[in-house]
Amino acid sequence: MLRGKRIRLRPAERSDLPHFVRWFSDPEVTRYLSMRFPMSMAREEQWFEDMLKRPQVEHVLCIEVDQDGEWKLIGNCAFHKVDWINSSAEVGISIGEKEYWNQHYGREALAVLVNYGFTELNLHRIWLQVFANNPRGIRAYESIGFRHEGRKREHEYINGEYVDDLIMGVLRHEWQLPDFLR
Repeated sequence: MLRGKRIRLRPAERSDLPHFVRWFSDPEVTRYLSMRFPMSMAREEQWFEDMLKRPQVEHVLCIEVDQDGEWKLIGNCAFHKVDWINSSAEVGISIGEKEYWNQHYGREALAVLVNYGFTELNLHRIWLQVFANNPRGIRAYESIGFRHEGRKREHEYINGEYVDDLIMGVLRHEWQLPDFLR
């Protein structure tokens, strides 16, 4: 289990799947994700089985917050495309419980995960993709040290328009644990 000041990250369990289905069937939640169709429980169960076959470092972690002494599931995050030869990994995050948006829980969870990637997994580069029309996400990533590396122009077709996909990354020698985690 990984911990921040206000969050903890724990491995996803089968019992979390109903939350995932609810989140990933909500167009507001998936607005900035590459998900176009509502999620069924059957599809999510298949995804879960497939995830368990991948290396453990790529298993999804649940983001929980302490709510009056009890842990509440609010989102998830994970490393994807871990490349051990080049010591690189993509990271992804989603806060599914909308009442927890704009409270910096995602930023804290991502910082905890990135710090783990550099200090425990010995990664050299951690990167992500974010839609250019997602200013909240971009600000959060910049605030913990991600830098703009590139742009895939008009890469995604979303709600009737093409949107650029930004590539952001942080290198281990650039990484500094954010003040809010010290």
